[in-house]
Amino acid sequence: MSEKNLLTHQQTFAKVNASLARRRAAERRFIWLGRLAIIASLGFLLLLFGNIGSQGISAFRQTFIALNIHFDPTLLSPEGQHDLETLGKANYNKLVKQALLATFPDVTQRHEKKALYALISSGAQFQLRETLLDNPDLLGQRQTLWLAADDRVDMLIKGEIQLDEHGQSPHFNPKQLNWLQQLQARQLLEKRFNGLFFSNGDSREPELAGILGALMGSFYMLLVTLAFSFPVGVAAAIYLEEFAPVNRWTDWIEININNLAAVPSIVFGLLGLAVFLNFFDLPRSTPLVGGMVLSLMTLPTFIISSRAALKAVPPSIREAALGVGASKLQAIFHHVLPLALPGMLTGTIIGMARALGDTAPLLMIGMVAFIVDIPNGFTEPATALPVQIYLWADSPERAFVEKTSAAIMVLLLFLIAMNAVAVYLRSKLERRW
Repeated sequence: MSEKNLLTHQQTFAKVNASLARRRAAERRFIWLGRLAIIASLGFLLLLFGNIGSQGISAFRQTFIALNIHFDPTLLSPEGQHDLETLGKANYNKLVKQALLATFPDVTQRHEKKALYALISSGAQFQLRETLLDNPDLLGQRQTLWLAADDRVDMLIKGEIQLDEHGQSPHFNPKQLNWLQQLQARQLLEKRFNGLFFSNGDSREPELAGILGALMGSFYMLLVTLAFSFPVGVAAAIYLEEFAPVNRWTDWIEININNLAAVPSIVFGLLGLAVFLNFFDLPRSTPLVGGMVLSLMTLPTFIISSRAALKAVPPSIREAALGVGASKLQAIFHHVLPLALPGMLTGTIIGMARALGDTAPLLMIGMVAFIVDIPNGFTEPATALPVQIYLWADSPERAFVEKTSAAIMVLLLFLIAMNAVAVYLRSKLERRW
């Protein structure tokens, strides 16, 4: 090799090495950018969860006041009728006031009594009524019960309402603060687990508001959604994947199914409003209508995931079944469908998780209404958990902030659990070919 050719080769190798160094440096920069993107995403996610958790964790504990309640029969049933109907209509608020006055016998002035009564929740009377109706033997007896304090008292005890340097607050007068200090000194005021949050429906009073009504509404809606979407979605997937001929008509159907999966959910709410409520005149704000609207929304997801599960089954399974004399229907339902079912279940759970967390279509069919009672069926007025979060977030009371965050935590817990089940089923039941 001549000296000129050797120099040319050396220059070429130098250029190649320089190019390789630049490409490796670019690759390292890209890798670090990817890592930084993941770290940033996780950081924002932890910031979001931390903010929600810090605001909502306090909602799982509630401030209660212990009162010695005398279930006076002369007050609850003056005519001597002790049946449940009479006891259900009795004046339990009077019992609460008598117990408060017995705790602070020095309170005699009218304005002082009014200030004292404001320390207890206005729903304490309903707690007493439920307690007596559950155990009528308490009539005529005395019992110490822990009743929910007013939401302002709860915020004060939790530190959300701060006292100034003089120990005063614009939310309370000095006598109220003194009474609260006395209750704490006598161990008659303390924070306890807030069972009302999980056993009550919605309420205008923050200390009494709970998520049970919203949970039951979401449960009934998911049942309706599953009953409509799963069989229709699986049947449509089997037909399109196994029986439908390949022509313009089926291509048009497949394109529209894929397009429907990307349609904003509020469009399905408008469709449900026009068809189910206005045309079929179904009852407004019920789990039945909500579930049917969510079925329309999740049906494309069910069909697409079911078709993907059917495609994952090797053609040799079908061919072997047909080769031993099985009909096409037998080959599909006896061999292909059982193998594709785990993948279908995974897609179903993911679709149900999307239905659980969606709010927009439910707002269009009236499920934004204020519902106090716990629904006991598919046709009773109800709300859903994401709609309940929306309602509480719009409430002016300060105590609803922690209720909103706590409800978000419960919703996220259900969504994470459903996605975890989907991942588990996919890893344990799905076969790899």
